[in-house]
Amino acid sequence: MSIWVIFKLLGSLALLMFGMKAMSEALQKMAGPQLRHVLGAMTTNRFTGMLTGMFVTAAVQSSTATTLMTVSFVNAGLVTLVQAISVIMGAHIGTTVTAWIMSLGFSFNITEFVYPSFFLGIILIYMKSRRIIGDFLFGVAFLFLGLGTLKETGFLLVQDPDANAAISSFFQNFNEGTFWNSLFFLLMGTVLTLCVQSSAAVMAITMMLCTTGVLHIGEGIMLVLGENIGTTITANIVAATANVQARRAAFAHFTVNVIGVAWALILLKPFFSLVCQVVGFDIAMSPSAPGYAVKASMVLATFHSAFNITNTLLQIWFVQYIERFVCWVIKPKQEVEDEDFRLHFIQSGIMKTPELSVLEAQKEIRSFSERMQRMFDMVRELLTEKDEQKFAKAYARIEKYEGISDNMEIEIAKYLDQVGDAHLSDETKAKIRAMLREISELESIGDACFNMARTIHRKVQSKKDHFTERQYEHIHQMMELTNQALTQMNALLGGRKEAYDVNRTFNIENEINNYRNQLKSQNINDINNHLYTYAVGTIYMDLINECEKLADYVVNVVEARMGSRKKGI
Repeated sequence: MSIWVIFKLLGSLALLMFGMKAMSEALQKMAGPQLRHVLGAMTTNRFTGMLTGMFVTAAVQSSTATTLMTVSFVNAGLVTLVQAISVIMGAHIGTTVTAWIMSLGFSFNITEFVYPSFFLGIILIYMKSRRIIGDFLFGVAFLFLGLGTLKETGFLLVQDPDANAAISSFFQNFNEGTFWNSLFFLLMGTVLTLCVQSSAAVMAITMMLCTTGVLHIGEGIMLVLGENIGTTITANIVAATANVQARRAAFAHFTVNVIGVAWALILLKPFFSLVCQVVGFDIAMSPSAPGYAVKASMVLATFHSAFNITNTLLQIWFVQYIERFVCWVIKPKQEVEDEDFRLHFIQSGIMKTPELSVLEAQKEIRSFSERMQRMFDMVRELLTEKDEQKFAKAYARIEKYEGISDNMEIEIAKYLDQVGDAHLSDETKAKIRAMLREISELESIGDACFNMARTIHRKVQSKKDHFTERQYEHIHQMMELTNQALTQMNALLGGRKEAYDVNRTFNIENEINNYRNQLKSQNINDINNHLYTYAVGTIYMDLINECEKLADYVVNVVEARMGSRKKGI
């Protein structure tokens, strides 16, 4: 029987974790854009940041999602690291709501709400306009079902003589309240959270063990403290391959909780006694006493809330010092990141929900766009380079950038394809389609730049074909117009489309088209007048035409981002 009870225990944990994930994702779909705007509108006031993190985390039921959103804003330069730390501190308070939901599951028969939630949820799922609310109700139902099953299975496990004897004999080895025993349970909570990748699941396990009397409430408190450290280690592992700001934010998350656990261990006895007094729990109470399970679960939830609230209120005054510390520990690498292919914002596993993944992809596309403008600047420099060695080095650099543009298109497309496989809102699906078009056009910009570089390289290799001063003047003027178009495109990708005047891009494109037509006619006349050879004129017009094509790709990117098309194109 024991083996089936264990499988039931693991299954109930799986239900609980799936329910939390589904509920959190549904909440983020409902309020994701608004939450991002709230985070983006934060001021330098650390208390505003703390309140923002607290309410956002309580709303989406995921401190991880709040932390990742905050890190993404730090990467984009919209908030400072100081603001990010205050938001993460607030998230620690917001996540305590989850513990109280767990406590409710041990206070009354929460499974009574499961089947009505399933029934109502499936009706709403089939109503397209209410599908997200249905997803939310299904998540809540799975969460409650997992909690109820976990509670029942815990009592079954205790009633099983073999299982009860094995579990009791294990925990009896750590019954004495020594420092090393406390440290053991602290590490156990940390490791369990790290393995399960869910502090909520470990909190549920802790409540089950304590409410059934298998684990002493004091040892359960140490598991709770360990969970607070374990959940931060997960974030640090995820951010290990991210950029320096992401690593600093994740390390600040770890630092804040380690400092909190340190002072909590020093003041554990009076702090724990105060919590028990507030709840009305007697440590000497027998697990078989009426109301023990309810009181024990409330003690754990109250301690979790009191610890995180106190820790945040104590450390919020020292945010700037925490920032200095994490900046001192994690220093930026001394390297030119643009010379190698590496995605800056999209990292494997860093995003937990598809809706928020779109934000990371948008910033990666902005980085892609900025790289393409730098590539075009290299082409402009290549045109006037006279030194053979410097020319060869510059050409090789442009060739490398062309490979980078190909890789960026492929990797971003793969990421968007993975995100697109999830259950998304219609608005997010439209964004993904637009972004796929954007990266395709950006890669075409890279191809146009490389075509120009090859044309210039061909001219230099011939050693016979030389542009006249007037041709150089016309090429520079065309490239300047093209660069203006690229600048406008980057301004759009880096800001909000509501504040962008799309007519600026269209006007520059019309000017480029007219200038190209003018130079095309003039080129024929100049060749007929023997001002230069036909071969020189062909190379000259190749550059002019490639600039015009590049400007068309820019317009396509702008159209994709704005969600509109220009008539006549």
